[in-house]
Amino acid sequence: MEASRKAAHDTSLPTVTPEGPAMYALELHRLRSAELRRTAQEDRLAREAVRSRRAARRAEPAADGAPAAESHTDRPRRHRLPRIA
Repeated sequence: MEASRKAAHDTSLPTVTPEGPAMYALELHRLRSAELRRTAQEDRLAREAVRSRRAARRAEPAADGAPAAESHTDRPRRHRLPRIA
């Protein structure tokens, strides 16, 4: 039992790897996957930074005792009457 466990973790044993186009495709897949993971992590960090800045802006006026300064205008967001075709 000990010998089989030792052989399973021995890195000096040769490993079977695909050759040629299959290896090239596998390496491209790994590179693309790593790139996608990095991009996703950067996007998560960017969203977190935006959320924290937004939260800081909302908390800043509240600290002064004033209501939160949101952008309010007199202009309605949508037309009051729908367009006539």
